[in-house]
Amino acid sequence: MTDSGMSPRQGTTVISSSVLREVKVEEAVGMVLAHDLTQIVPGQFKGRLFRKGHVVVSDDIPKLKDIGKENLYVIELADTDLHEDEAALRMAVALGGDNTAYGEPHEGKVSIKSEITGLACIAREVVDEINRLGEIALASITNHRVVHPGDGLAATRAIPLIVPELKVQDVERIAGDYRKKYGSSPVSVRPFRSMKIGLLTTGSEVFSGRITDKFGPAVRAKLEALGSEVAEQKFVPDDRHTIVKDIHYFLEQGYDMILVTGGMSVDPDDRTPGAIAEAGTDIVSYGTPMLPGSMLLFGYLRGVPIFGLPGCVMHDPYTSFDVLLPRVLAGDTVVKEDIVGMGYGGLYRC
Repeated sequence: MTDSGMSPRQGTTVISSSVLREVKVEEAVGMVLAHDLTQIVPGQFKGRLFRKGHVVVSDDIPKLKDIGKENLYVIELADTDLHEDEAALRMAVALGGDNTAYGEPHEGKVSIKSEITGLACIAREVVDEINRLGEIALASITNHRVVHPGDGLAATRAIPLIVPELKVQDVERIAGDYRKKYGSSPVSVRPFRSMKIGLLTTGSEVFSGRITDKFGPAVRAKLEALGSEVAEQKFVPDDRHTIVKDIHYFLEQGYDMILVTGGMSVDPDDRTPGAIAEAGTDIVSYGTPMLPGSMLLFGYLRGVPIFGLPGCVMHDPYTSFDVLLPRVLAGDTVVKEDIVGMGYGGLYRC
């Protein structure tokens, strides 16, 4: 006897505790196709008529006979097993959360995609734990990536055609435990808040009109792409007292974020870091372990996030600012460990 309780016979192969066998077309109603079936109409069509995993119904019989099928390979699933498509779909349902959608199973794979523009939240520990189970796979993008509608977040996959249901139940348990602990799903997307930002551009050469401001257009473009805007921009010379005064002015205006650009290096005329500190900022970090953008400053002034932006933000497409800005717009409170963690994988240009 096989594990499924059926007697093996000629034309029967045991897969796990389920059975793959050959049956007459007329006897296949209610059974699951083991592989794709192709239809060919000379000069008109060649393609899949039925996909594997399809449950045969009586209306299918004439179509199957039209393509010359008198016998079919079908799967008889044991109560303890799942077809690959069902397994992948159940995993996707268990893992996906806010602002995500999953598609139809295809060859044992289901994709989870974003429904909005926002910050991808992917639980790395869940991905690793699931991939230790064997016979199933979960691939994802990295955590805290900016995504847009239709962008892929993760994909679940069954490796064999038949998967023990216990494996999928393990995935559902792992996802459920994470949800109970953190109040969110292992794969989700957080929307960006629409913020109004005060932009303070420092530098005597820009203030005097000797050179054209290039910080403003670059920063505006990054903010607008994520649904926020520069509500006001001011220009000040390299004078600490003046920078402090205008930081406080932006604070009084009630802006959601303050950006101070330029003057972030160690040159004698660079006053910005000292002015941000003198304004009363609780500095989380001055300096980030990422290139480009290592001279970035980040902190909070009476709860308002404030950045000191180095010159690379003007001309480099991706800097430490592009890593931290989406976190702030998604509502994260950035702490020192977040910035420490930017060093691993943080070399974009050297």
